[in-house]
Amino acid sequence: MPISIHSFGIYLRNFSWVPARFIIPKLKPDIIYLDFYTASPIINLKRKYGFKTIEYIHFPMEVIHNKSSKYHWRNDPYMTERYGKFPWSMYFIGSLWLGELFNRGNPFEVNEIVMANSKWTANVVRDVYGEEPIVLNPPIPPNVSIVRNPRPFSERQLAVVMIGRFSWEKRYHWVVGELMPSLTKEVPGVKLVIVGGTGTKTSQDYYERIRRMAIENKLNVELYPNAPGDVKVALMDQARAFLHATINEHWGVVVAEAMARGLPVVVHRSGGAWSDLAMNGEVGLGYEGVDEAVEALAKLLTDEKAWGHYSGKSLGRVGEITFDKFVSRLSELVKRLA
Repeated sequence: MPISIHSFGIYLRNFSWVPARFIIPKLKPDIIYLDFYTASPIINLKRKYGFKTIEYIHFPMEVIHNKSSKYHWRNDPYMTERYGKFPWSMYFIGSLWLGELFNRGNPFEVNEIVMANSKWTANVVRDVYGEEPIVLNPPIPPNVSIVRNPRPFSERQLAVVMIGRFSWEKRYHWVVGELMPSLTKEVPGVKLVIVGGTGTKTSQDYYERIRRMAIENKLNVELYPNAPGDVKVALMDQARAFLHATINEHWGVVVAEAMARGLPVVVHRSGGAWSDLAMNGEVGLGYEGVDEAVEALAKLLTDEKAWGHYSGKSLGRVGEITFDKFVSRLSELVKRLA
């Protein structure tokens, strides 16, 4: 086919319930764990098979089609930037229409337990449904170790590192096009390092766009597409600051990974990365525009005392979200259904 099935990824998400329809009658489970709202076919089977459901909400995607809601997709900077114009607008609206066919309704009415991945997400859910879910932060990946003694400030490069697939919502174009020219003036010699995957044609095209922008702007930018894990860790250990440019990030696992390496983090003042990882400024630094981002990064790049303070804060925070602690907390919630 001239068009890959991966091109319809946001449509395929609406059919996440299909495998469960075949497995439930065979296994007859006591509890089913859900993390998508297009689950009405599964909820409809509860009366027949008597199982209970736990839903883990990363973000209540069902709300973004509601024009009267402040969470409507056209109020989101990334959504409008990516899907605001024809034909992408029709492509996106079509996926929302399809999702409504399988919407499970009010999650508090159809599930025994409702959880959210961050305080920010929990607040969104509360605004929409009037009830607040239990906040259970995702853990750092089990294969990510928390460094005990991070490389000291003096042995690190004058570099900012970013991690995440080459995708529009990561806003590398904003960083290379707007932030880096200003940061270079403030901190001469600073280098930007971006590590990310390019597994699809769309991400490969975006990677090429960022590469051309860096050359045209004559910036010190290094791109590492599809770098293995050990290379990613080495690059984090060489940098002085981690930057996350996504707006309204629901959680931010790469932010947590950077914190596990003792990196101070700078994130947009929105989403779960700000509320639950940077802890509203207690653990990491935040920004909204270019000037604030430049100020925060310049501070971490040049002030050894500030760097040491936020490095320690990063390590302290990730120590609270290890895999073992996640399992323990989840086990306590599941026991409620026994």
